[in-house]
Amino acid sequence: MKKIISIFFLQLIFLGIANAKGIQQTQVTGDTTIIINEAEEDEAIEDVLKKRTPPPKEKVQYFSQVTRYGFKNLFAKYNYNPTLPYSMQVNPNAESYMQDYLKAHSKSLLQMKNWGQPYFNLIDNILSQYGLPRELKYVAVIESNLKTGATSWVGAAGPWQFMPQTAREYGLVVNGYIDERRDYVKSTHAAARYLLNSYKIYHDWLLVLASYNGGLGNVNKAIRTSGSKNFWSLQYHLPGESRNYVKKFIATHYVMEGSGGVTTTGGAFNPAIDIGGGVNPYDIKPKLTDEELEFASTQSITGKFNSLIISKNLAMDIATFNRYNPDFDNMMSINGNYDLRLPSDKMQLFLANKYVILNECVQVLLGDNPEPPPSQSTSYPSPKKSKRKIK
Repeated sequence: MKKIISIFFLQLIFLGIANAKGIQQTQVTGDTTIIINEAEEDEAIEDVLKKRTPPPKEKVQYFSQVTRYGFKNLFAKYNYNPTLPYSMQVNPNAESYMQDYLKAHSKSLLQMKNWGQPYFNLIDNILSQYGLPRELKYVAVIESNLKTGATSWVGAAGPWQFMPQTAREYGLVVNGYIDERRDYVKSTHAAARYLLNSYKIYHDWLLVLASYNGGLGNVNKAIRTSGSKNFWSLQYHLPGESRNYVKKFIATHYVMEGSGGVTTTGGAFNPAIDIGGGVNPYDIKPKLTDEELEFASTQSITGKFNSLIISKNLAMDIATFNRYNPDFDNMMSINGNYDLRLPSDKMQLFLANKYVILNECVQVLLGDNPEPPPSQSTSYPSPKKSKRKIK
């Protein structure tokens, strides 16, 4: 299933000559080029659907490789790397659609990153059994806010909002006595198989997401009308609700992953990279006394943190904060993470209020709180507002 192909064949593929159904496509991961044969892939998926069980362990890695390729139209490298800034990876077409949704929902999503962790862990575990991208857990966030008791006006129920007939087709019991749509484990297994089936049709997760909301018929019609299988090319041939559903997923993923936090696995950026100007900012050391260093604590953080907001919440002078954390704002914008250093008592206060502080930082970034903190004189520029409204 893994082969190294010639540079010439790679060029043909990226020119789009090998995009037809059944013809091999490529996924590049590091120095390895994987040839994806859709016919072989579809056969493997069909076997899972018939057995209604996760694939055998020897096939899970294969599924993980080929299904990751389905995010090719969202992320420049086909998947999200939490050690790099989000803006460096996401498709530029996606960025302009986030702001309105974030302004309305970022607070509740940031709170969910804390209380929803047990649910995310459960869903991650099940999706990984099928070799599916773990980002798909955010479908349950959009559908139900992770609530088993969620019921729509048309009768869809549970965290994945299955209709009764669809639930039965994917092995769930739904009758007057039992409703397994509300069983987290069973419904998530059913959702994994449902998502696999849709992926077999489109081989593109953005189209799968659109079909999850609007049905296969609407997506198929948009493909025929537009003559394209690229979401960004056919999006305006979709119903508005389905188009916005995909954008909700992108915005939710941005808050949950791009802004860092408990659902993101942080990693170390390469400190050998020179970020320009002849000075490596990773080599800048805090100018602290021996006593200050002895009583300081360090914590690796990720997210859209802002030095002014942190220092305000910790009742800490901004000059003192910058002595402990030189070039903080610049490094956070470049890398997305930072080894925060604070006096031990201030670190305890920060950890106790981490998500409150992060939420305030995000609100300032989005322009929800344009006024500067009372104790500071810095002003924040108003961000450009998108004219597109996401419901």
